[in-house]
Amino acid sequence: MTKVLNPSSQRPERKRRGLLLRELLRMARQPIYWFCMVLAPLFCYVFFTTLMAKGLPQDLPLGIVDEDHTTTTRTLARNLDAFQATDIKYEFANVTEAREAVQKGEVYGFYLIPRGTTRLAQLQRVPTVSFYTNYSYLVAGSLIYRDMRMMSELASGAASRKVLYAKGATEKQAMAFLQPVVIDMHAVANPYLNYNVYLSNVIIPGCLAIFIFMITVYSLGTELKFNTADDLMKRADGSIIVAMTSKLIPQYIIFLLMGTIYVFLLYGYLHFPCNCGIGRMWSVMALYVLACQGLGVFMFAMLPTVRLGLSAASLWGVISFSISGMSFPVMAMHPVLQGLSLLFPLRHYFLLYVNCALDGYPLANAWPYVAALIAFAILPWPCMMRLKHVMLHCKYEP
Repeated sequence: MTKVLNPSSQRPERKRRGLLLRELLRMARQPIYWFCMVLAPLFCYVFFTTLMAKGLPQDLPLGIVDEDHTTTTRTLARNLDAFQATDIKYEFANVTEAREAVQKGEVYGFYLIPRGTTRLAQLQRVPTVSFYTNYSYLVAGSLIYRDMRMMSELASGAASRKVLYAKGATEKQAMAFLQPVVIDMHAVANPYLNYNVYLSNVIIPGCLAIFIFMITVYSLGTELKFNTADDLMKRADGSIIVAMTSKLIPQYIIFLLMGTIYVFLLYGYLHFPCNCGIGRMWSVMALYVLACQGLGVFMFAMLPTVRLGLSAASLWGVISFSISGMSFPVMAMHPVLQGLSLLFPLRHYFLLYVNCALDGYPLANAWPYVAALIAFAILPWPCMMRLKHVMLHCKYEP
């Protein structure tokens, strides 16, 4: 016996499909969606991963002022030039020329070897070798300072070793005198000290969060701007939950696709460290996208205009780069800022990345950060009645 379906039971399902199709058509017809949801994320993926493809800056231009002009100092200059991060491009006659080159931006620093350095070193008179670094460029300055300091220590050790050999010391005795304590250093989690690995895992998700915030706010705000909010609520039979899910699900699918491309690009194609498996990082990314959408809806509920909502979304996204712990350690911040950092999804994503991808811990060990992202995802629920009032009664204010 054939069962006859009640047309009224099919009506809600048809309305939901109609709402999803309505949102898809709005997205397809407006270039801003294509740009923020597809083109801009793909551009960020390519731009940031190629910008820092070498891992660390290389061949940073340096200068040298050699007032001693001995074989030892020329060897010292060649050894400094052999470092991967530095490249001695200029030899200046005096400090004034070198300082002017730094001020003009021609070099990032210069190495000063005073007259009589070799003779004083052989006599164990502790000569002074100076190096000047332009710390206006923090990364370049730090790398150059590291190489210059290392070269100075090596030169000092070589000079002292020659003196000890001349006094009849064996190599073992000389090394014991020069380095009584051997320091064994290990870089954990990012053993290659790759700047690309460090930054791309935070900057790109941060950019993705900005796009999610802005598209979420824009898609809801334009319903008011173009006076289509009433039509949306009528199609949803007055249900704000149906209306919100019909708008957010298509966006979530596309952003999740962009997040999937990101995960497989970094951990599958570029082989960035991922000690927890790609599947687990994909799960973290899926939850992160949902959390950003939830925060975006909350922003619109609190500031139900396109102008204010987009301003808040962009501001929140930009601040997250500074307060997530990427550029400055959160534990070194003021206690108030440490607490405020918990209000940014990127902070919790960064901690999940460190715990899972770098340290290899299961998600159960990072449950506070997972719970925080879930809290962001369900943040709009207490605001549903306010959202319904906004969609039904608020008017667009230019």
